[in-house]
Amino acid sequence: MSDITQLENELLAAIASAKDETGLEAVRVAALGKSGSVSALLKTLGAMTPDERKVQGPAINGLKERVGAAIATVKEALGSSALDARLNSETVDVTLPVREAPTETGRVHPISQVTDELTAIFADMGFAVVEGPDIETDDYNFTKLNFPEGHPAREMHDTFYFPQKPDGSRLLLRTHT
Repeated sequence: MSDITQLENELLAAIASAKDETGLEAVRVAALGKSGSVSALLKTLGAMTPDERKVQGPAINGLKERVGAAIATVKEALGSSALDARLNSETVDVTLPVREAPTETGRVHPISQVTDELTAIFADMGFAVVEGPDIETDDYNFTKLNFPEGHPAREMHDTFYFPQKPDGSRLLLRTHT
């Protein structure tokens, strides 16, 4: 039992003294690897008597769990400190001026440009641009335009309806102008 305690103290000291993840991985392999010290202890269980196994088995497995937990804790701490160091070294000073001043502050989107040009062309031809609400009542969208009740445009798959209002009117997304 004292050998297990001594081995645990040595392994925990080696884990605590690991400077980086590479050193920690070397300690993990030396302790828990295929030919590691804890694995060697586990292999000796087969040669022990059943009574010795009942005592040594839980002790060795507990050692393995404690060493694994210590390695995981230190690995997380090393990863966190490495991330902090990387973030500190890669900071950006947002108060610095732009390296190259842009020649233009922005541009008109090509679709907006074409829309504006087409609107100007149709305005020159005598047409007028009329804008209205995108959400309309069923009455203004269909009934006042002489669409009968059974017209296919009133179908649910052709028109997007909103829930019916308390006064009975139905709102919908305007289907045409």
